[in-house]
Amino acid sequence: MDKNGVVIVGACQAGFQVACSLRSGGYAEPIILLGAESYAPYQRPPLSKAFLKNESEAAGLAFRQAAFYADQRIEFVGSAVVSEIDLTRRVANTRGGAGYKFDQIVLATGARARKLPVPGGDLDAVITLRSLDDAIALNKRLATSTNIVIVGGGFIGLEVAATAASLGRKVTILEERGRLMGRAVAPAISEFFLQVHRSKGITVLLNSRAASIEQVDGRVVAVQTADGQRIPADLIIVGVGVEARQELAEAAGLATDRGIVVDDCGRASLDGVYAAGDNTRHPHPFGVADTSVIESVQNAVDQAKSVAGAILGQSIPHGAVPWFWSDQGDVKLQIAGLSGPGDEIVMRGNPEEGRFSAMHFRQGRLVAIDSVNSPADHTAGRKLIAQHVRISPAALTDVQQPLKSFL
Repeated sequence: MDKNGVVIVGACQAGFQVACSLRSGGYAEPIILLGAESYAPYQRPPLSKAFLKNESEAAGLAFRQAAFYADQRIEFVGSAVVSEIDLTRRVANTRGGAGYKFDQIVLATGARARKLPVPGGDLDAVITLRSLDDAIALNKRLATSTNIVIVGGGFIGLEVAATAASLGRKVTILEERGRLMGRAVAPAISEFFLQVHRSKGITVLLNSRAASIEQVDGRVVAVQTADGQRIPADLIIVGVGVEARQELAEAAGLATDRGIVVDDCGRASLDGVYAAGDNTRHPHPFGVADTSVIESVQNAVDQAKSVAGAILGQSIPHGAVPWFWSDQGDVKLQIAGLSGPGDEIVMRGNPEEGRFSAMHFRQGRLVAIDSVNSPADHTAGRKLIAQHVRISPAALTDVQQPLKSFL
């Protein structure tokens, strides 16, 4: 009998990697990669930085040229929004009426940016940044905007803030918590970046929440905050997190919990269904809880490789130390590991010198490291975390002794 092969729903980093890993692993059956966007799979990290500064072209973001897909016998179908997965008939149906049969299906649907749930939050000049189309729209608006308000002091908000300020725009950041990137980094890192952004002329308001968007004839003119401030604005960029795209999985009867529930090889709760990327909740050996949602390029790639292995009949659990990065202007933040609220934090280096690390310890082990302009610390820290090294926190504070010497 002819094989229907694998259908991958989502032409993102994870979906692309599943397809590539299947072929490199010897998979010979059909592979169909369905993308909701018209573009072939592309890099997303530059969207908040170089692309907004016109330092990169849309074509340059693509992972591979069209010939690659033909050579690898990967059928990429763009503008294919899957509306239903029929697990009885083993077919993925699209809004356009097409149906794609499969033997196995991979859900790499990623996550969507959360909207701003306030009056005026649906105006045209209130923009989220997740896709290439979002970045193209934002790029055009940046060219004609003067006063920019960014709602959310996380990675995306801060990266866009730095880019917009470098283009000469007046930028205000509203962060409803008491510090920047509060869920992801140590307090000293938050404070350092607060001073970095303020030094660039960016206004940063902590413990400040957008309550409504003021408009005149449908045109954004200001943001009203919950504490009564009025901040002039002709462009508002929303960076308040994401939520997993799990609707297809829910409708198909798969287990979900703020993400599609999968095992450490990406297997979902029903046979023949897999998932990888930002839309999954999965066990991770370096997680703080039993299961984790990890939103990063590295995790998407590692999960995708495990999914491809599982389809090929191999159980290769993903479990590398998670790592992340954020370029904010000329400052690079690199994170390895998964920190938790009860961690002991020890500093290595001096923030005043613009090069330092915050090391997170839990039960005597290094579990995470946040590094500013310190790539050597980041690289060695990842290895120390992977080896579950037990070491005195004080021993790592001596910057004259490289972290790699403790391996």
